[in-house]
Amino acid sequence: MAYVAVKGGERAISHAHLWLEEERRGPGDVAELSLAQIREQLSLAVDRVMVEGSCCDADLAALAIKQASGDLVEAIFLLRAYRTTLPRFGFSEPLETARMAIRRRISAAFKDIPGGQVLGPTYDYTHRLIDFKLAAEGGAPEPAVVAAEPIADRLPTISDVFSKEDLLQVDERSDGAEAPFDLTRDPMSFPAGRDQRLQALARGDEGFLLSLAYASQRGWGSTHPLCGEIRMGEASVEFTPPELGFPIELAEITLTECTMISEFGGSMERPPQYAKGYGLTFGRNERKAMSMAIVDRALASGAEASETPHAVQDEEFVLYHSDNVEASGFVQHLKLPHYVDFQASLQFVRRLRKEWTARREAELAAAREAAE
Repeated sequence: MAYVAVKGGERAISHAHLWLEEERRGPGDVAELSLAQIREQLSLAVDRVMVEGSCCDADLAALAIKQASGDLVEAIFLLRAYRTTLPRFGFSEPLETARMAIRRRISAAFKDIPGGQVLGPTYDYTHRLIDFKLAAEGGAPEPAVVAAEPIADRLPTISDVFSKEDLLQVDERSDGAEAPFDLTRDPMSFPAGRDQRLQALARGDEGFLLSLAYASQRGWGSTHPLCGEIRMGEASVEFTPPELGFPIELAEITLTECTMISEFGGSMERPPQYAKGYGLTFGRNERKAMSMAIVDRALASGAEASETPHAVQDEEFVLYHSDNVEASGFVQHLKLPHYVDFQASLQFVRRLRKEWTARREAELAAAREAAE
């Protein structure tokens, strides 16, 4: 059989682009999606693209989703590529999530956590039944019920709850320390500091981290934690211009923060207390923040152990393979021309087949002679 190279080149690629755009748009008698519709009504998809694309801009994320026909990994790739063209003016001040304007705050560890449980907008208590009323494509939803009491400006954090007894691992502030690791500009290095680890997990694929978190809880890791606290709301982003010397508020952004806690029996240096894993994402990304926190704690326990028996505790395995842009590129590059590789492989397999056939025929001939 002959193997013939397909011809076409740039003209074929140009036509493929035109066809893709036609498929993306769909039938002309169906109204085109606006960026505002995607941004406001597919907000969870927009939030995922923002956090894994490392760019907090809902309009750009919505545009990337539209251009990618809803393929979120492709949209993340588009947003990251655009992000590399943007100038950097400096680093913002550390976010004070303790001062977050809360829309949702729950704890699975403390029933009566100080400040109370704030259920907020969540699918947790829905019945997972298809709502066919949405097919009517019209009508405003019922207005949300206003809380009888306003939510306090500042709700205590899980760290505040444990502070008097020192029962929760504390992250020391690093004022005056060297600049944090920048994964967008520097290659991965090991052993990874926590700043690099959390950056990689924040950019990591939600499905991959979810599977690792699930595996860790089922015994393929060291952690089956409790959810100490989940917070979702708005936090201020501040920046200190060198010419002013004091911080100014640039914006308020929606964040989801999760703290997972697990028992730590103590060591020669540390008393028994609860260790914690941490997750922080743009927007409403609760499942991602929880998975991130579980994997963060598993990686920390792997770093503390003399050996790491499980993949979820191996930081090189987790951090190298969590990035969906790199993973997608590496898998999908197999669609690109590998003609030379294949021809070399084909010649090798043909030679092996010829040698195998000759050897087999010789064995059969020897067997016939022995039988005679």
